[in-house]
Amino acid sequence: MSTTIEVPALVVGGGPTGLALGILLGQQGVRSLVVERRAEPLRAPAAHVVNARTFEILRAAGVDPEAIAAASRSPRDAGRVRFVTTLAGEELGSLPFECQGDDVLVATPTPLRNLSQHHLERILRARLEAEPNAGLRVAHEWESAEQDAQGVTSRVRAASGEVVTVRSRWLLAADGAGSRARKALGIEALGPPRIASFVMIHLAANFRALVADRLGVLYFLNDPRARGVFVAHDVDAEWVYMQPWDPDREPAEAYDEARCTEVVRAALGGAAPPFRVETIATWHMSVQVAERYRAGRAFLVGDAAHRFPPTGGLGLNTGVQDAHNLAWKIAFVERGLAPEALLDSYEAERLPVAQRNAQASARNAARLAEVPQALGPAGDGDRARVRAAIANQAEHFDMLGLQLGFRYETGALVPDGSAPPRPANPVREYVPCGSPGARLPHAWMQHGGARLSTLDLLAPDRFTLITGRGGAGWLDAAAKGDARLACLGIGREVADEDGAWAAQLGIEADGALLVRPDQHVAWRSVRGVADAEGVLRDALARILGR
Repeated sequence: MSTTIEVPALVVGGGPTGLALGILLGQQGVRSLVVERRAEPLRAPAAHVVNARTFEILRAAGVDPEAIAAASRSPRDAGRVRFVTTLAGEELGSLPFECQGDDVLVATPTPLRNLSQHHLERILRARLEAEPNAGLRVAHEWESAEQDAQGVTSRVRAASGEVVTVRSRWLLAADGAGSRARKALGIEALGPPRIASFVMIHLAANFRALVADRLGVLYFLNDPRARGVFVAHDVDAEWVYMQPWDPDREPAEAYDEARCTEVVRAALGGAAPPFRVETIATWHMSVQVAERYRAGRAFLVGDAAHRFPPTGGLGLNTGVQDAHNLAWKIAFVERGLAPEALLDSYEAERLPVAQRNAQASARNAARLAEVPQALGPAGDGDRARVRAAIANQAEHFDMLGLQLGFRYETGALVPDGSAPPRPANPVREYVPCGSPGARLPHAWMQHGGARLSTLDLLAPDRFTLITGRGGAGWLDAAAKGDARLACLGIGREVADEDGAWAAQLGIEADGALLVRPDQHVAWRSVRGVADAEGVLRDALARILGR
């Protein structure tokens, strides 16, 4: 028995990236089908860091903020990373874990939180299932595809054995690190496939009493008998222990429940509270980025396109940001608002971001070795040297500049020749700016009686023209009925009474800028011009590749 389905976009993979892609396409009016080989969301935790930029995207996509808040860990519990001998042993030092306090609300409406992937997936599934332009088929595995000039014909097999033929114009591969679709497309992943290996031991446990006043989200162990990492997904209920493993010396089967129980007891280092081993899995840390992101009508998104060490929490977040970048471009092509050439900008913009994030993650992973080196093999190294090694890890856990400050250099934008701010440490320091390619600066504004972020005021399916107080000429030009444009005037829709936001944007009172549906600045005119209509028309043509 077989079934045939026709849909504009087929999304392969129902993890966070694939689900976000289906939601964002639907929001843009593009129908999609997401197929996922798993019948249920993940049971065991995987990624646990959702950064500010990803939350901004989910906020714009209408993902339930109350569900996100309820599933996220409080910064009181998950606001530090600790270096210890064992979980109950000596604390060697600690560091703040990312920018999670109210002070970061000046930079983003949605600070980073620890939100475990298996909880996030359930929230995203609920949003996708409520999206009228999206469908989800679980327990369906993508097997193969053939492309022609008009589209892609995919073969998908249901768990029942039924073969589903899906005819789509676009194939979007979000099927994870081992991406079957990437391999079928003949796209190579560049970089080492294994730089370290671990056994993941998922625990049902309440270790709050054990850690007492040393609450945190990560505990790096530095005992000669225990060199792993505890991840507190929920200090009262759910933990993971990452045990270093050498697959060349022992098989994965050696880590059965009894062995893992012994490993965890040694890592606890004291009277062990009751715990239960829920799941055991092995994984390889790698640093790989696909050589290219596109093959005809097929695109790689998320872990199918890049694999990073978890040191920095950038994998899931980079994937959701890939989806945000690609969704509006496919929608503009589907709606006849842009030529297919626009889609070439996806790789041009996102590949450099993945390469930079891969480098940062690998650098963090390598730097972590400084702490056990300072301790020495017996764990009796000079404590002053150990504290210095821990202090040197600070960048690993403070990456706001990398998370919010990434800027596209080329792609669907018009460079204006300006020199954007160059912070002393671009990984840690975020400096808002309105240069083309940058994410629009956030600021709080009163709008319609509510306090909203400037990001909330952007159209999710059109460009937004933002003008200064004296930008009537731009607004008149945009009022000609262009379906690609929405307008936001300072002094009209937003107050900006002290002019601080306009200063961040880098425009004078009669200046303007265009913001893409993915909230990145595409074009800017610092001041007014005589032929505003012609300049706008030319800017849009250049951005969209006409």
